[in-house]
Amino acid sequence: MTEDARFEDAREAPLNLGALEPEDLQVISALVQDAIVPLKEMRFLKQERRFALLVNRFRWEDGGRDRHGAERVQSMLVFENVLGVAGQGISREDPETILSILSVDFTPDAEPPGGTLVLTLAGDGAIRLTLEALEVRLRDVTRPYRAPSGKAPDHGV
Repeated sequence: MTEDARFEDAREAPLNLGALEPEDLQVISALVQDAIVPLKEMRFLKQERRFALLVNRFRWEDGGRDRHGAERVQSMLVFENVLGVAGQGISREDPETILSILSVDFTPDAEPPGGTLVLTLAGDGAIRLTLEALEVRLRDVTRPYRAPSGKAPDHGV
């Protein structure tokens, strides 16, 4: 009996990462740089103290771009222990608005493990999360797909 190949069996396996320390968060921040997220794909689940985003992230970690071109993949970016969420420079009037993540940074409180996490967005926007403790997960949930532009984001560096 033959079985179809699965994405998980390939060399380029889906990501499933967590961050409990600021140093770990730097890895996740690098992986979600240039991820795009429709405003309608963000949720603050106040009762569960969770903020979740379904992002279309560029596969920076993939060394296979020369073989198959630039790719994106849908991923869940989930923040736990969220006490509050605030936005700056983001209009919630149009749920079709597309945002682009530039970085994810955490500043611990004077009394850890709490602190403030900031998702910096292109166009001077930001989302600030007040956290009781740092706990972040990034998990790919679809197969990679060819980036619509066919190119990697370019920051001129």
